[in-house]
Amino acid sequence: MQSLAKSRSLESVLPLAVHLQSMAYVNVTMRWKKDSSFDAIPEISHARDIRPLVSLAHILSPSPTPVSAVSKLGPLLEIPDRRVTAFLRRFPAAFVESVGQHNIPWFRLSDAATRLLREERAVFAARRADVCARLRRIVLMTPRRRLPLHIAQGMLWHLGIPENYLKDLDYDIAQDGFRIVISGDGDHERELELIDDDKNEEMPLSVLQVNAMRKLGSVEEVPVPLFPSKGLRLKQKIKDWLEGFQRLPYVSPYENFSHINPGSDVSEKRAVGVLHELLSLFVTCSAERRRLRCLRQHLGLPQKFHLVFERHPHVFYLLLKEKTCFVVLKEAYIAGEDTAIEAHPMLEVFKKYVELMEQSREIIRCRRSGKPIELESKACGDS
Repeated sequence: MQSLAKSRSLESVLPLAVHLQSMAYVNVTMRWKKDSSFDAIPEISHARDIRPLVSLAHILSPSPTPVSAVSKLGPLLEIPDRRVTAFLRRFPAAFVESVGQHNIPWFRLSDAATRLLREERAVFAARRADVCARLRRIVLMTPRRRLPLHIAQGMLWHLGIPENYLKDLDYDIAQDGFRIVISGDGDHERELELIDDDKNEEMPLSVLQVNAMRKLGSVEEVPVPLFPSKGLRLKQKIKDWLEGFQRLPYVSPYENFSHINPGSDVSEKRAVGVLHELLSLFVTCSAERRRLRCLRQHLGLPQKFHLVFERHPHVFYLLLKEKTCFVVLKEAYIAGEDTAIEAHPMLEVFKKYVELMEQSREIIRCRRSGKPIELESKACGDS
């Protein structure tokens, strides 16, 4: 009996001590508050239209093209109403309409849109290494250092990379350190991996770690920058939870996370850090929430990771627009120069596309009111 008691005490107590947590999960619910300052940011308010507009600009040419050549691309380009003709007519500053034979509408790129398209290609050629390094970071976040090709394809737009980058052999993705391989599980799924992937190489620092180095001089304690909305008051229980949450250990998105208990606050802080790092790599530091679902399993995020956005309104802002939800990283728009987030090289090009969209709205307003359209020649460069 004595020996049995000793063996049980040694075999049962020690393993339990390994799984003790310094902080248990706290079920916190914060009230969402509308912030008009984010709703007024042009590149975010026009986010749903800018992608199909740029895609159509790449398809059309300065010479007239019949609408039948693009009329069936509505679902593929994810045009909101799926009516390509109506979408093209919404933006006369970018697309000029004419009538061809049998009264069939023809469209061509305006001079302003053509120049902007050339500028977009020039910016990518000049800053290609910087832009493609963002895709490399996303691949490094995955435990296998691989990403299914269709998921990587879906991320190109948000990263400011041409959408035919992985399909057009002229880009030669090998010079950026990528290659496409066939997965070995027998389903012949193609994946994107790094050519020079060294498992022992030093991983890059995340934006939160660089922020901590600037402000605290070390990465031993990595807090998450908080930007409360105006007029939002928190209960004392939530304030105490936030203070404890900031002191929790930080696990970088590029580190191994297999040792973390999925139900702990440490796991939640890692999820916040992963989503923070991911959004900081995008052109507008924002994305549709539904588009992030495909990355959940590959980045080790919890199944209901969308609750992270709701539990941390000081970090993320949810913009509800046109029956969809956009996630915005607050730090990119509020912190100013006091942040390690670098402006994306393609951001200024995106802003110019948004200017064309806003000029189009003014052109249509002038046409309906019967006023002279002085803005049309300025925006489109056409007489």
